[in-house]
Amino acid sequence: MKRAGSSPRQLRVAEEIRHVLAALFARGEFRDPELAAARITITEVRITPDLKAARVFFARLGRADGAALLPALAHVQPFLRAQVANAMRLKFAPRLHFEVDTSLDYAAEINALLHSPAVARDLG
Repeated sequence: MKRAGSSPRQLRVAEEIRHVLAALFARGEFRDPELAAARITITEVRITPDLKAARVFFARLGRADGAALLPALAHVQPFLRAQVANAMRLKFAPRLHFEVDTSLDYAAEINALLHSPAVARDLG
């Protein structure tokens, strides 16, 4: 997804970080039992123009309590940052700030509204 004001380099680096993190979460090799058992998907990464900080949007598959994982993610952030640094060729490894992606919940809400009897009656 192209964001206004993002350079091609920012978009490329952000997508690379997303792939690295997604692979780490797919393997689930964390000492923290809460993270090892959680099914997490990385939905988007946005990086600052200087490539020193990245906002990582994630969703917890099958559950709506993604915010409960924020403390555990903050705890493993140095490990994840080191893994990103090892996988990519950047001068500085960006700081990772995790945020719950609510777009999936919003899409489900809109879908439920579109399939409600009141909307179906108005469309028919």
